[in-house]
Amino acid sequence: MIQDIYPHRYHNEYRPCAPRPDSILLFYDEECVLAAMPDEKLQFPQFRHLGANAAAVAENAVYLFSIDDLAYFLTLDRPKLNPQAAEHFSMHPVSIFRTAKPLAQAFAGITGSQLKNWYDTSRYCGRCGSELKQDKKERMLRCPVCGHTVYPKISPAVIVGVKDGDRLLLTKYSGRAYKRYALIAGFNEIGESIEDTVRREVMEEVGLKVKNIRYYKSQPWSFSETLLMGFYCDLDGSAEIQLDTEELSEGVWMKREEIPKPVSDISLTSEMIERFRRGLE
Repeated sequence: MIQDIYPHRYHNEYRPCAPRPDSILLFYDEECVLAAMPDEKLQFPQFRHLGANAAAVAENAVYLFSIDDLAYFLTLDRPKLNPQAAEHFSMHPVSIFRTAKPLAQAFAGITGSQLKNWYDTSRYCGRCGSELKQDKKERMLRCPVCGHTVYPKISPAVIVGVKDGDRLLLTKYSGRAYKRYALIAGFNEIGESIEDTVRREVMEEVGLKVKNIRYYKSQPWSFSETLLMGFYCDLDGSAEIQLDTEELSEGVWMKREEIPKPVSDISLTSEMIERFRRGLE
């Protein structure tokens, strides 16, 4: 999956530091990122690539995280690169992170995008309307007037592999760019256990009852600012699908040998489908 970047290590502790020449600079604008793809390898600009405004960019850059000992910073204004670097870096859609290599850079890029979106949507205090300020000790925004604090938003959601013997329920989303087979998915609601989310989402989307709910694995999924929790469960009763056509365009039962092999291995959904296809679940 996209976060499986071993032997590299992701450090999300908030430890602001001064950027070094080799520190990474992330800039996003309108669902695009400043990057280069030489030989199909994803690269981001470094502080050594900056031009005349290097000092100003370094002073205002926001520390995000580190991978190994390489720090990543966010800039909210497009940096002016030196002429040589400017020839290579341009704006690319953040969707490139679904297929880009190396995986550590793709993971860094989409994680940075999630944090950038949080900063963009958390500029003002929701209690008194004052402008929020960055905290010095943790990744948090604080209102200097009323003291209200804001932390990054993470939305819990479930991915559900519904089994009926050697058949798996596969679905396709309605009205989305992603057209391949997926599993039942949905967000957790306030006051609801994750297991109840599984039951509710399956019932709402395909009209089926389930039993024997068992946890498989989790995944941070920054494409939707979500923490995904994967579950397998068994059909309980009728297998007749009653499709919610607002959410799904298709819902089918497929035997293991009928399931197409996933074309990507970055998502929890793909891993769960492939695990069932190979007879491991």
